[in-house]
Amino acid sequence: MDATTLQGIRTALRGPVITAEDPGYDEARKAYNAMIDRRPAAVVRCKDAGDVREAVTAVRDQGLEIAVRGGAHSGPGLCLVDGAVTVDLSPMSGVRVDPVARTAQVAAGSLLGDLDHAADAFGLGVPAGIVSTTGVSGLTLGGGHGHLTRKYGLTVDSLTSADVVLADGEFVTASERDHPDLFWALRGGGGNFGVVTSFTFDLHPVGTVLLGITLWSLDRIRDVLRWYREFLPQAPTDLNGFFLELTVPPAPPFPEEIHGRKMCGVVWCWTGEPDDGEKALAVVDEAAPPDFHFTSPMPYPVVQSMFDGLLPSGLQWYWRGDFFDGIPDDAVEVHATYAERLPTGLSTMHMYPIDGAVHDVAPDDTAWAYRDALWSGIIAGIDPDPANADAIRQWCVDYWEALHPHSMGGGYVNFMGSGESQGRVRATYRDHYDRLADIKRTYDPDNFFHANQNIAPSAPAAR
Repeated sequence: MDATTLQGIRTALRGPVITAEDPGYDEARKAYNAMIDRRPAAVVRCKDAGDVREAVTAVRDQGLEIAVRGGAHSGPGLCLVDGAVTVDLSPMSGVRVDPVARTAQVAAGSLLGDLDHAADAFGLGVPAGIVSTTGVSGLTLGGGHGHLTRKYGLTVDSLTSADVVLADGEFVTASERDHPDLFWALRGGGGNFGVVTSFTFDLHPVGTVLLGITLWSLDRIRDVLRWYREFLPQAPTDLNGFFLELTVPPAPPFPEEIHGRKMCGVVWCWTGEPDDGEKALAVVDEAAPPDFHFTSPMPYPVVQSMFDGLLPSGLQWYWRGDFFDGIPDDAVEVHATYAERLPTGLSTMHMYPIDGAVHDVAPDDTAWAYRDALWSGIIAGIDPDPANADAIRQWCVDYWEALHPHSMGGGYVNFMGSGESQGRVRATYRDHYDRLADIKRTYDPDNFFHANQNIAPSAPAAR
């Protein structure tokens, strides 16, 4: 970027424009995933929607490449591109709750913890994620699921409108009434259609929840998975429980005798009366006698943030995901094999339930294309040491390739890795892809926003 262009952008924006010549550059280009080491031409820290408009216009007019950054949790680091301009929304943080209307307006730089805290003060919440440091923007645009999903659906099922800066710099509000096609696409289509500067959500009653953690030794994983696949889909939607493989961390609430052991288990979240939750979880012995079972009532934001300390920014990450409509015996064997091979203490596999209220929304109502799935799976190789990057990547790839034949073909866009093929993106959107490509042609015909799991604009119809 030449000096004249740089000065023009700096003059037009309220927020700072950080380049390699500035002392804060290395900090500004850091990603949550330390495996990502890219050098953008500039990081533009926008303070408001006006800054976003100025940044988008300047980058477009100068023929530069753009990437957009919310919470920076993108596993493949899509918010950073060598030589491009990163539009960083992190200064745009804030949540305004209307407790009477039960809505929240959330600025695009906010993290889930900001939303959880603001809504919890009124006994309200949104189904969104399990780590409070996740950005609201990226999670929502990919669809979003979390502890409250079986009860209240996907994050996008609570989205009622979004303010968007388009590729030509125009500012619009998308909703069921205004720009309904764009609103449809934003609910699961990722960052393909513009820069969302603000989200408005419907909120749902969420008081104190019952957290549960049940762990079994890995020699019982087959029994546990066979029980889990039958039990959870017919359980009350007040009960959410994601299956995981883990190395037990040396921290509460885990007793010292299981620290460092490879185990499998379920993390539960019950949104009804705590006593009823205890009764609902009394059946965990049906799978096999657990080695560890813990329950405790907790404020919802505490449950949302309980993994934050284990997963700080700056770790090495490599992940892949798929959707599943069942866990057949052959898949159980794959899980059993690769759970034994967990390469590092933080590496893991999660299966998040996406049934219940998710299935109450018609398949064509949003861009999210897997309303018939039962689980969203992620395999994540994680470690602080760059020397282990190849090991965690290889374990993840091998595990995914062995498990993928038992999947539904596509995966949650937020769990897709770098270098995903167009065929893989198409599989993720199924028969929604062509409609998304048509909407892309309307709102971003030149594919200006392409630093994402990209949906290319469709070709103009022949005259």
